[in-house]
Parts: sequence; structure tokens; C-alpha cells
Amino acid sequence: MRNILVIGAGKSSSYLIDYLKNKAAEQQLHITIADVSVESAQKRADNHPNCSAISFDVFDAENRKKEIEKATIVVSMLPAAFHVEVAKDCLHLGKNLVTASYISDEMKAMEDEVKAKGLVFMNEIGVDPGIDHMSAMQVIDQIRNKGGKMLLFESFTGGLVAPESDDNLWNYKFTWNPRNVVLAGQGGAAKFIQEGTYKYIPYHRLFRRTEFLTINGNERFEAYANRDSLKYRKEYGLEDIKTMYRGTIRRVGFSRAWNIFIQLGMTDDSYTIENSENLSYRDFTNLFLAYSPNDSVELKLRSYLKIDQDDVMWDKLVELDLFNPNKKVSLKKATPAQILQKILMDSWTLQEEDKDMIVMHHKFGYELAGKKYQIESSMVTLGKNQTYTAMAKTVGLPVAIATLKILNGEINTSGVLLPTSKEIYEPVLEELKEYGIEFVEKEVPYLGYNPEHVNG
Repeated sequence: MRNILVIGAGKSSSYLIDYLKNKAAEQQLHITIADVSVESAQKRADNHPNCSAISFDVFDAENRKKEIEKATIVVSMLPAAFHVEVAKDCLHLGKNLVTASYISDEMKAMEDEVKAKGLVFMNEIGVDPGIDHMSAMQVIDQIRNKGGKMLLFESFTGGLVAPESDDNLWNYKFTWNPRNVVLAGQGGAAKFIQEGTYKYIPYHRLFRRTEFLTINGNERFEAYANRDSLKYRKEYGLEDIKTMYRGTIRRVGFSRAWNIFIQLGMTDDSYTIENSENLSYRDFTNLFLAYSPNDSVELKLRSYLKIDQDDVMWDKLVELDLFNPNKKVSLKKATPAQILQKILMDSWTLQEEDKDMIVMHHKFGYELAGKKYQIESSMVTLGKNQTYTAMAKTVGLPVAIATLKILNGEINTSGVLLPTSKEIYEPVLEELKEYGIEFVEKEVPYLGYNPEHVNG
């Protein structure tokens, strides 16, 4: 019996654990589900004969090492900052490791030792990062194999609410960590390259420089630039590419409205607000507006941001209860970003039967035999409900599939890895098709950089 230690039984683990449970008898697996909340672990185990649930504190070094030593392979679904402690134990004890998170500098520093021990430390094998890498590299390798030269690569991903559960004016609900949504784009200018020229978008302009996308022929979306679109040039072998842009997908109109929070200062996480726990939502909004003995909060905000009363942007703010004098913040020493997150969670939390949606869209421009071509590749996946979300499916299934393939020796290249090699992406993408996660490709006229597609 081979023991898979899954650390973390949170939102993204539902499909991951179910996949392993379904394979357990055939593959001779025992799944140990470890979480700081043993109740959460027990809920995921659901009395399955090949599962056990344990209480697990990642900071309890003695117990952490004991459980990792028992494992054949370790899957860490912890927050990214906690992977390193698990990774150090895996390295010391000679255990393979799988995570869905970005490779940190600390993880990368283990590369030589991981290789020396012949271990596989698979990272970035969720949705974004993960499925984006694999689906992109599959097409890029196909283009190269027929002699094409890459000219353009654009990649977009969004976690959205499904149309049937879209019941607010923002056309959005939280499908992942709300804090990451509130802080999106901060920490430096967005950087990308277009037609051979480096481009930068500062945070205060980020949500007004959006690109429009039409996916699957009819659905229209917008996307804002990721902070560093050039991070994977080397890994993708695109050092000489003329255009490379990575972005986050939202429904059209979201970014313009979100920019209101940025202009007010509500997304700032760098200071705390005095007496924050006693503020009403209306008081919080008023903090960012000029004093007036006569004008209402509503009038001051409309005047400051030049929003007409019949503008849908105004309706979006009203819908969030930003002017409600009776709702309390109830958070001590909170930053503006933390308070905004609480307000948004009132309106944007998925309800039990709500469905979410993952949308991914790639553009590949290339030259072959003197002619220019463009391919568009899209994937749309719907969730079932609040537990079995599209986000959990597209994060958890690639993790689970890769874990089993490493365990069975089908993926055996050692090192701190991204899923960018054919050895990894081909079998994982093929199996994902069985679960409805599949890309639709089509050839379109080569457009290159088209300024008509860009807002602002």
C-alpha cells in the first residue's frame, strides 16, 4: 500500500482527493488527509476505507517530519508561503513533492540537491499556473516541430461566476482567495512586450488599459495585464519573441468599476484605520472623501469621480452597500483593503448552489515559410456547486494526475519542475479531457498587435 500525504483540505482539494479515492483500490493507495482542522480532513475523507484524516500543524516540526516520513509522496495544498518547510523535510527524507503554487526563490534554491537525490519536486501544476503552461507549451512545441518561428504569445485566465449564477451588476463572485483579488496588480508596474517594445502599466492605470477578447466565437470578455508577463520567456523558449502578454479575464465593465476603488484608495493594504471596528460601511466610504458640512457622501463621491447618477457604475457601488449606515466593519486595526474585502464578501461569496467558471484563452502568432499565421486556443469549464467548483476542478485534477504519474514512474525527470516538458504536459492534458477540461483550437487571420482591441 502506497501512502499519499495530502496536506491541506481546503476549497481546492475536493476534486483532488476524490480522484485519489477513486483510484485507491486499483492503484493500491492509502490517502492521508492532513489539515489544521481535523474536521475538514474528516469531511474530505468521508469514511473511505483507503483514507485517514489527521490534525496537522505545519509549524509542528516533529509531527510534520513524522508524517512526511510515512509518506510515499507528498502533496502540499497549503498557502504558498508554507511549502518551503514541507519541501525541506521532503528533501531530507527523500520524498517526491507536488504543489500547485509558483516556484519560490527558496524552492528554486533546492534544485541541485533535489536533482542529486533523484527527486521530483513538481510545482505550478494547478490551473494558472499549471494548465496554462501545459496547454501553451503543447501548441508552441507543435509550431516549432513544423519549422515555425514564434512571433506572438498572449495568455489569459479568469475565475468567474457561471452565467446561470451571475446575479449581480459586477458579473463577478469570489472563486478563489478574496484577498488576492483585492490586492491584484499591486507591487509594481505590469510589464510585457509588444512588437519588440517593452511596455509598462502603473497600478493606477492598470484597470483602464484592458484588452477585449471574444472567446468561442460569441462571448466577450476583457483582460487586464498580469504584473510580469515576461516571467516565463526562458522556460517557454521565447527569449526572442516580439509580443508576449499575460492577463486576467473579467466580464466587460468590471475593470472600469474596480478602478473606482483604486482611485479612492480602498485597495491600500499599507496602513491601518483608527477605530475601524466601529465604522459603518458608509463611514468607511466617507474616509476617502473631502469634508463637507452640507454635501452627502453620495454627492461627494459622484462629484469627486465624475460619476453620473444614471451611470451603471453608480448602481454597482450602491449594490455593494457602500453607503449603508447600519452595517458595521467590525474589524479591529484593519487596512482599507481588509475592510473592502469584507464588504465585497457580503455580496460576492458563492452560495451553496452557485456555479463558477474558469475561462482560459491563448493566442499564438508564428511565421512559417514566409507567411504569418495565428492560432487561438480556448477552454471553458463550469463548476457544479460551492464545493465542486471549476476552480477546485482545474487546480485539483492536474495535481492529482501528476501525483499518480510521478508515483508510477511515468514522470521521472528529477529537479524543481514546471510542467513545460512533453513528458509532463502530454499525459496530463490527455487525461484531463476525460473530465471535460479540453481546449478548442482554431486558426484565425494573423493580427499581431491590434490597438483597436485595446481599451485606454
